[in-house]
Amino acid sequence: MIVVDSVEACEGRGLTGDRFSGGASSKRQVTLIQSEHLPAIAQLLGKNRIDPALLRRNIVVSGINLLSLNGAQFTIGGALMEGTGPCHPCSRMEEAFGPGGYSAVRGHGGITARVLSGGIVRVGEPVSFVRRSGGASEKQNELAL
Repeated sequence: MIVVDSVEACEGRGLTGDRFSGGASSKRQVTLIQSEHLPAIAQLLGKNRIDPALLRRNIVVSGINLLSLNGAQFTIGGALMEGTGPCHPCSRMEEAFGPGGYSAVRGHGGITARVLSGGIVRVGEPVSFVRRSGGASEKQNELAL
């Protein structure tokens, strides 16, 4: 994992430089996790804190319930995304955190998304709900990334 201050989100592909950049039909072009879940995961692992990079998610956000963005369109910076489902842990969590790593991340893994319209995403930019997929616009609260 490489931590950056900004990244380009590309329509139908994901984030520039991501080795797992998905294809146009992929529902897992971008992965997001809530920073508020990091202390819970750390506690389940018996640690004081964990490095978010070990979770292998693309973007860490705060101040918003990511599950509420599942099935919704939202913006981060200049990119329009759509939440496509929960981001379940993989077996690499055992490698990253040791025994119990997979179980500690269950229910705390965040969501997956696809990029509907590309743009630059910068640290500190708000996450803004746009609309439920297929629904009318309901521009709501903006919360910090």
